[in-house]
Amino acid sequence: MQLFGGRGMRQLAIVCLSLVLAGCFSTANSATGVSVQPDLDRDARVTQVAHVSLPSARLNSFPPTDEFLQCVPYARAVSGIEIYGDAWTWWGKAKNQFKRGNTPVVGSVLAFKKTKRLRYGHVAVVAAVLDKRHILVNQANWGSDSRTRGKVHLRQPVEDVSPKNDWTQLRLMNTIGTFGRIYPSHGFIYQPSETAEAN
Repeated sequence: MQLFGGRGMRQLAIVCLSLVLAGCFSTANSATGVSVQPDLDRDARVTQVAHVSLPSARLNSFPPTDEFLQCVPYARAVSGIEIYGDAWTWWGKAKNQFKRGNTPVVGSVLAFKKTKRLRYGHVAVVAAVLDKRHILVNQANWGSDSRTRGKVHLRQPVEDVSPKNDWTQLRLMNTIGTFGRIYPSHGFIYQPSETAEAN
């Protein structure tokens, strides 16, 4: 006796595949602790590039605002890393105060180098580590026009394109979903242990 015909087997295979995929996208990734789900509570005042639920254990909350935001005060508030001055100075100022390195950690600050395009450098806070070459960052004032300048950008994908996988050459995903030009960076400034434990 045949339980399923050819059409029934195809339908059963589709149902099984759907269940497997649903499980993949609704459970946490054991390596990153990141759950991929639809983002139901989007705030129109921020740009959310990747729809990924993020661990918030090492990120301080930041109240919504319509004010023009610079990257430095935003990164300082969200990470709890108390460094002042232009973004390009953070790496040097962190030397004797905070640990620094080339491994992304949630809550750490990614410090970009000063360039012709980034005259003041740039800083962004790591919101999730996806794999060895990809992270998501929360940042302010990244972009080239009035839609992106001065605004908060949440969950923006960043990929490491450095030859040694040391995060010294980066590309960020833009609002149209492609990775743009390469930017140089110093690396990551890590939160003090008391900040990490308090959050």
